[in-house]
Amino acid sequence: MYTDFDQHAFDIDWYLTNGKEVAFMTSAGTCLPRSVAESAQNNKVLQEYFEGLPYTTKFVINPDLENIINSEADEQYLSSFINMAMKGLYAFDKTNLGLFNDPNYHLVATPVTPLNVNLLPTEIASIIKKTRLNGPMGLTFNISILK
Repeated sequence: MYTDFDQHAFDIDWYLTNGKEVAFMTSAGTCLPRSVAESAQNNKVLQEYFEGLPYTTKFVINPDLENIINSEADEQYLSSFINMAMKGLYAFDKTNLGLFNDPNYHLVATPVTPLNVNLLPTEIASIIKKTRLNGPMGLTFNISILK
């Protein structure tokens, strides 16, 4: 379990699906969805799996990114998002830093060929399907709409 302290203190990588595609998220020290917060162990299983995947696709940086984050996105900022997008995951970051309960995220990088959740191993798919977005992966979204 991730406690409120853990969620405040750490930038936790977590994952979700819309039933078709997979997304990589970074919490930036803010509130996690209940399905993620309830099991740090499940999240660790997902993290180890996705970090171990090979690069399989090219990526596209969100053309509106600099407007969303109000600054230039440098290579250091982009690196983890690009790495995940090259593995087929949509890559999102927390939009409003420092606001623990703010549920807004924005797209940083998109895979050219997205990873299909139905091609994941059964254990991985069953964990990630606990955190589900209804609808397509958008440029921005609010995690309060998660199931």
